[in-house]
Amino acid sequence: MLRRLSWCRSQTWAQDCDDAAGGRKPVLLLVGNGAEVRGASPVKLPRRRFLHLTAGAAALAAVSRVASALDYPTRPVHLLVGYAAGGSLDTSARLIAQWLSERLGQPFVIQNQPGAGSNLATETVVRAAPDGYTLLEVSASNAWNATLYKNLNFNFIRDIAPIASVRRAAGVMEVNPSVPAKTVAEFIAYAKANPGKINMATAGVGSASHLYGELFKMMAGVDLITVNYRGSAVALPDLIGGQVQVMFDVVISSIGHIRAGKLRPLGVTTTTRSDILPDVPPIGDFVSGYEASSWDGIGAPVGTSPEIITILNREVNAALVDPTFKARLADLGVDPFASSPAEFGKFIVEFTEKWTKVIQATDIKAE
Repeated sequence: MLRRLSWCRSQTWAQDCDDAAGGRKPVLLLVGNGAEVRGASPVKLPRRRFLHLTAGAAALAAVSRVASALDYPTRPVHLLVGYAAGGSLDTSARLIAQWLSERLGQPFVIQNQPGAGSNLATETVVRAAPDGYTLLEVSASNAWNATLYKNLNFNFIRDIAPIASVRRAAGVMEVNPSVPAKTVAEFIAYAKANPGKINMATAGVGSASHLYGELFKMMAGVDLITVNYRGSAVALPDLIGGQVQVMFDVVISSIGHIRAGKLRPLGVTTTTRSDILPDVPPIGDFVSGYEASSWDGIGAPVGTSPEIITILNREVNAALVDPTFKARLADLGVDPFASSPAEFGKFIVEFTEKWTKVIQATDIKAE
């Protein structure tokens, strides 16, 4: 390997610099074993010396990259959200973006790029430079999409580096008040007595409410008719009106209707009770092993500096123990979800494997 360097007579390796008129005229030195100086005698550079020089240069470059990462961020950072503004994931992203902006001194700008169940935003980030300035609001949808979509141009687990988890959200099994069941056990008995006669609303194919409901049908052994809507906002009026009888919705979408007595909650989808619905037991108390929840966090293109990932993880986890930030999450009906990058990565792999089995068993395909 040869490197071009400019040297003058003061350098011991280039003794034959032209100092005509008393000046120091630069010469071209090709550094390498047996390299020559243009206009000078051949210079023999010992191999050991050459290897020491190249190793030193590599170490200097590594130190430079680390120093640059420790200065991060020096300009605005874009956080891509794969859904339209105003939804729960968008709200979560804006909360953490505001926190990071205040803590790190640079704007963290939300960029909404809805489409294909968040796949468009994910692909944009996968193809972005791994410099820490283009991040992704990752979520359970990314894990579900790995099985729902057959021809993705990326592999979420391989191509996105996990940085930090932010929150977990419970779902709630809720029924129209006309349904006679007051508990999950009573609903199962009612459904088995009326197979194929109870309509289950969802927020759309492959949505959280759809997958939670299909998992319940599998594990409880009940026959419910799945009715897919385009979002909870469209499904809930029909549930309240009695056109459909049951739904597994995210808590924050339904809590107002539950409190108003328009819907009856039977169980939450998590293994523990939710602070926002403390009197509602987990479905798992009646269907052994049942658990379902959504989550979100932050990811980056694979290859992003570990130093940058460490900085972001540290600041996100600081938010999750801050009383004010935790209170804002509680207002959304969600719980803080802290992890290291390695823990978050392991969680994503296990979550993906679990729901792959459910999606394949129920033959759900993205529309």
